[in-house]
Amino acid sequence: MPFQPIDSQRLYQRVADQIGDMIRGGEFPPGHRLPPERDLSKSLGVSRPVVREAMIALEIAGLVEVRTGSGTYVRATRPTAPIAPIDVGHSPSDVISARLMIEGEIARIAATTASERDLAELADLVELMTREHEDGVPGEDTDLRFHMGIAAATGNAVLPTVIERLWQDQHAPVFEILSERVQLPENWEPTRRYHAAILEALQNRDPDGAAAAMRAHLAQVLAVLTGDGPMV
Repeated sequence: MPFQPIDSQRLYQRVADQIGDMIRGGEFPPGHRLPPERDLSKSLGVSRPVVREAMIALEIAGLVEVRTGSGTYVRATRPTAPIAPIDVGHSPSDVISARLMIEGEIARIAATTASERDLAELADLVELMTREHEDGVPGEDTDLRFHMGIAAATGNAVLPTVIERLWQDQHAPVFEILSERVQLPENWEPTRRYHAAILEALQNRDPDGAAAAMRAHLAQVLAVLTGDGPMV
């Protein structure tokens, strides 16, 4: 039996490709309203967040348009030529889930390895994020520095680059559009509280508390992205 190619496509990508093939094949004609998210989820055997990400991929590919309060519709002009597999970045839920698993343990280690200088710099970054928010300045860079700073405080030079790489995935098209749709940038108050809790646990040299605070922070972000919970 010959070797078969390994399917490395992401799940949302496979869903988007399947629906895209149906659109190009005429099963969903121009102007047709696609089934609701919950129905597609059940028919395809995937979660609603995966369907949501697939719809964004199809939108970026120009196959559908989202009409707020109405649904998702096939664009009036249906492409007839095949297009490349739809790939617009890693799944947002996968990115945050990866961060949740990795950064929880990073915070646990940093609670015992961070120097007083590390802790002072992290405290300064938390204060800077607050000032930036009050001044209406986007705080993404400072937020990244906070998370990379915790990774650096472990003493492992590789970990900050891992965090930075995961952060870069949050600028992929599917992640950025989904973030805007769920108003993730407005998630300031929960972020402030969780960052303060993480810092406090690090300052108290509390490994379990630091890991729990970091995981709670990223779990809340994941809940906002997937629509599984409110911004609390």
